[in-house]
Amino acid sequence: MTDAGFHLTPVDIRAQQFHRALRGYDPASVEEFRQQIADEVERLLRERAQMEERLQSLREQLKAFREREKALNEALVAAQQLRADTEQAARREAELLVREARAQADQIIQEARAAEQAIRREAESVQRQFTAYLAGFRTLLERYLSEVDALEAHRQDGSPPRPGPERSPPRTP
Repeated sequence: MTDAGFHLTPVDIRAQQFHRALRGYDPASVEEFRQQIADEVERLLRERAQMEERLQSLREQLKAFREREKALNEALVAAQQLRADTEQAARREAELLVREARAQADQIIQEARAAEQAIRREAESVQRQFTAYLAGFRTLLERYLSEVDALEAHRQDGSPPRPGPERSPPRTP
């Protein structure tokens, strides 16, 4: 892999021939330097290839990380939406349950009040009947007591009892 502005390869450098000139450079030194340059260029090209491979690997990892990040963000958004939807549904359900419970409580209270009123009316009716029964019973007892007193008085003075209305068994109102 070569750069667009650099066209020499280590093979080109090693193969390069120089013309000898009078009083020129020492051919052994030139050859040694040429060898060093070729080795260094070869090392740099290998290093560059490794770096490009590493760069490509890092780009692929970055792409994979970005895809994972995108997937995680989408999952997070979906989870947040699901949570919001679930909370909203739970809130609606709770509100419905509260409304139903209140309606049932109101109905129970109304039924209890109606039952209380019916019981009060029944108790008042029983109280009236009992009061009427006591009054009738008191009247009956007073009449019997009066007759007992009259019988007692006749027994003490020796006179026969006066015939009165026929006695009938006590009546209950």
